[in-house]
Amino acid sequence: MILNIENDNFIKKVTDFINNEKSDFWNELSESEQAEIKKGIKQLEDGKRTSFSEVLKKIS
Repeated sequence: MILNIENDNFIKKVTDFINNEKSDFWNELSESEQAEIKKGIKQLEDGKRTSFSEVLKKIS
């Protein structure tokens, strides 16, 4: 439906909206930051977790 719109003003508004949207934060992270996050996700998937209460015990 959008592809069939011939109203240039509407198309310009949609284009401006898309261009002004904030980019995904992921793309703003460095490669090393992305790698660390992926590593953490993998650890969670592998069952390597520490509960919040356990962390509090270790730091207090």
